[in-house]
Amino acid sequence: MLKNWINVFIYHTKNNKLFTALNVLGLSIGISTLIFAILYWNEEHSYDQWNPEKDNVYAVLNDMGGGSIWTVNPAATAPALKAISSDLESYCYFTTNYAKETIIYNGKKELVNKIFSAQRNFFSFFPFKFIYGNGKTAIQDNSSIALSEETALRLFGNENPMGKLVKHLDRLFTVRGVYQITEKSSVMPEAVTSTIEDELEKNKGQWGYSYGLMLKIKNPKVTASIIKILDDIYIEKNAKVQAKEAGLSLEEYVKTYGDLIKAVLLPLPEARLYNGNYVFPEENGNRQFLLISMSLSILILLLSIVNYINLATANAIKRAKEVGVRKITGAGKGQIIAQFVFETALLTFFSVLLALVVVEIVLPYYNSFLNKNLLLIGAQFYIELILISLIVIFVSGVLPAVYVSNFEVLKVLKGNFSRSKKGIWLRNGMLILQFAIAAFFITGSFIVYKQVNYMAAKDLGFKGAQVLDIVFKAKKGISPYERYKTVQQEALKIKGIEAVSGALFSMGTRDNSWSSFTYKSSKAIMIQEMGIDFGTLDVLGIKLSKGRGLGPAFSSDTISSVLLNEAALKAIGENQPLNKIIDWRDRKFKIVGVVKDFNYFGLESDILPMIFYHLTTKNVSEIKDDVRHVFIKISSRNVPQTITDLNKFWSEKVDPDYPFEYNFVDKNFARTYKKYEDQRDLFALLNVIVILIAVFGLFALASFSMERRLREIAIRKTLGAETSILLRELSGQYVLYCLIGFVIGIIPAYLLLQKWLENFAFRIDIPLLPFIIALVSLLLLTLTIVLAKAYQVTKVDVLHYLKYE
Repeated sequence: MLKNWINVFIYHTKNNKLFTALNVLGLSIGISTLIFAILYWNEEHSYDQWNPEKDNVYAVLNDMGGGSIWTVNPAATAPALKAISSDLESYCYFTTNYAKETIIYNGKKELVNKIFSAQRNFFSFFPFKFIYGNGKTAIQDNSSIALSEETALRLFGNENPMGKLVKHLDRLFTVRGVYQITEKSSVMPEAVTSTIEDELEKNKGQWGYSYGLMLKIKNPKVTASIIKILDDIYIEKNAKVQAKEAGLSLEEYVKTYGDLIKAVLLPLPEARLYNGNYVFPEENGNRQFLLISMSLSILILLLSIVNYINLATANAIKRAKEVGVRKITGAGKGQIIAQFVFETALLTFFSVLLALVVVEIVLPYYNSFLNKNLLLIGAQFYIELILISLIVIFVSGVLPAVYVSNFEVLKVLKGNFSRSKKGIWLRNGMLILQFAIAAFFITGSFIVYKQVNYMAAKDLGFKGAQVLDIVFKAKKGISPYERYKTVQQEALKIKGIEAVSGALFSMGTRDNSWSSFTYKSSKAIMIQEMGIDFGTLDVLGIKLSKGRGLGPAFSSDTISSVLLNEAALKAIGENQPLNKIIDWRDRKFKIVGVVKDFNYFGLESDILPMIFYHLTTKNVSEIKDDVRHVFIKISSRNVPQTITDLNKFWSEKVDPDYPFEYNFVDKNFARTYKKYEDQRDLFALLNVIVILIAVFGLFALASFSMERRLREIAIRKTLGAETSILLRELSGQYVLYCLIGFVIGIIPAYLLLQKWLENFAFRIDIPLLPFIIALVSLLLLTLTIVLAKAYQVTKVDVLHYLKYE
């Protein structure tokens, strides 16, 4: 029986080469699209799965109210919790960002991109495999360092690194461990130190939010009680103390300064796809992009399956007599279903093979697009591939098989089946679904394109096209500000450099500091601190709307003068702010100017209240004299030479131990919407695929439909029907299906794209144009394919079809 099925399959494949090819190609495109999404999905969900401690490790976050959740914690939180809770096994503070510094061994310098600092028990939270040493002693004191296998190889070659001295941050460290990272993790450092212990000891009684914090909880079921204890600690140790110092009750303090901070525990396995601020230094995965790519890929596979079912049920007309004969000779309904499902399995097998070939060829480009290193390996992937194949076989094979098995023997043997209406509504319904999916993709692609272009073209409130942003590194024993002023004077001597200024922030990054201020005893307002030098706003092209900027002509500008942005004025409800006094950092400051609002974090975020002060402002003790970024405005003429000269100057006189690196300010900011550019490109690519599959389905269905009407067309031509009338009647139903599908498709497109646009504080309104473009595109596509085929069938040889009538 199996041999007979194979022979029948080969026979029909030979006699329907075009439609077999369309079926295999359509399914392979749908399967390959889903394979790409699955590889990406598996990669993102693989983070921390290797970690045997993952179910007991939680990151501590802080809900500041108003939808603001901070990933940093005070140094005083965990020790207080440990003293109270017996359910807490251990805790570990860490730096939430990697440092990028040089490590020197015997004069050999290596730039290490991921230097991480954590408490000495870090390797009990992330138990990497150690080649040399062990996790308990690898960072046993503040002069110890643990290196990744790759870093150790770069520094020491084949030499045993244990006990060797390396220089880092003008300090000597002893190598006490070398570890391997073989699986994806939320923390994948190239070097680890415990220098954070010094900071924690210094700030052990402080409640400033500065550090990442992990807890290892003995029983995950008690997380609710841990959260309650954390909240109580904050109230008792912080809020009540501050309220008492301010001479307020706790209720008055809350009314003045806002809601109390609430703790949030984030399980380690969920950290990678946490939708919020960065938790660990590897940063978050793009959860939204992941869900979009998976959803759209499933939709495309569904479209491929619909296309296959349409073709299979249409092609079944040609096999009606075969089914009738099989039934007459004793074949049961189950046998006929099994045969057609078997044929679907063979076609699916060939489609999967072709899909794997396509994925293998395109995978390098896909990896480049995602900045990943995805591979077609792994037991999990192959199990998923088998499962996808079985689902495709079941969905694609069973429906056409059941449809065919229900043919009535007498009708098909008498030749009347071609005039039966069975199956027509099924095929037409699926054709409408294809049009709906195509309308969804065309509309969605255009709206995403418009939003991303709007973001790229929007006036951000600053000018960064010719401004370099250079990270300025402190030197031990030298005032950062004094060193920066020397660099500023020397850099201005380089031809092509127009202005140099420094700041504590960088556009489009999370490099920022926050505090609160009050005005006229109002409720405390969270404000972003923007430390600047004289001239920083001019270098960045940031304008003032009122008053003046900070300048050296006013001695008070380094003591008690500040600028607020327009968003801050709106928050305090003051229209005439000049020379008004605010309370900030336990001091009174005078507002001397108002800065026009500009985008800092990205167009997803609202423009938040900001306060601008000079870098040397006294009694702002945490940040006085610090400089983290140097902005250099260069001439548009001979840019490469200017950068070359600046590179030479920086490498020789400023930081010889660290490679010269820079970003243009506008390019740096553009990274904030890079993920949305990826979504735009993904939508555009999948849009092409959807249209391609729709073309296959429409062409094949129109061909089958019209070829069944060849005798009718011959008779009508004999009776004098004109070609134009025949074309109109043959294509009319497809235009109707196109219009119905379009209406069905644009409804979810509008709702989902409206939801997507809610991600942005600055966004377009959905215009009518995308829907018009989608409708016109679908109509043109439909009419082009259908009329071309219809015109072909109207040129039939009338005698050929009427000579037996």
